[in-house]
Amino acid sequence: MSTATTILPVDDAARARSFYTEKLGLPHRGMTDDGSELLGTDGGPMLQLMPVSDGKHSEHTALSFEVADIEGAVRDMEARGVTFQDYDLPTLRTENHICTTESEKCAWFMDTEHNILCVHQSLAANPEYQV
Repeated sequence: MSTATTILPVDDAARARSFYTEKLGLPHRGMTDDGSELLGTDGGPMLQLMPVSDGKHSEHTALSFEVADIEGAVRDMEARGVTFQDYDLPTLRTENHICTTESEKCAWFMDTEHNILCVHQSLAANPEYQV
């Protein structure tokens, strides 16, 4: 096997490409014959934004980006216009957009196509959170 590609359904590939390149900073790699936009870095994982006509999107997190500093990432992304989701549920609560568990910190947001995305920071290296 070689590089993995995540395929996300999108209603408008050009609009989605703008979100991923301008708001998230992913490099645009080109377009496929079927109109999908390709994003990612050379040799790294790829993201394919595949146009769909049925408007169906996942109801769970479709893609999560690991970051070293989630507080900084949330701040930077908000400055670029990303809107984060907040939750106050019995099993999921965010504070300043971030949910903290024993093993990670997570913050969720949606792209322009209503795909649920996440940034997360692993806390495994932090002895305070080791199980």
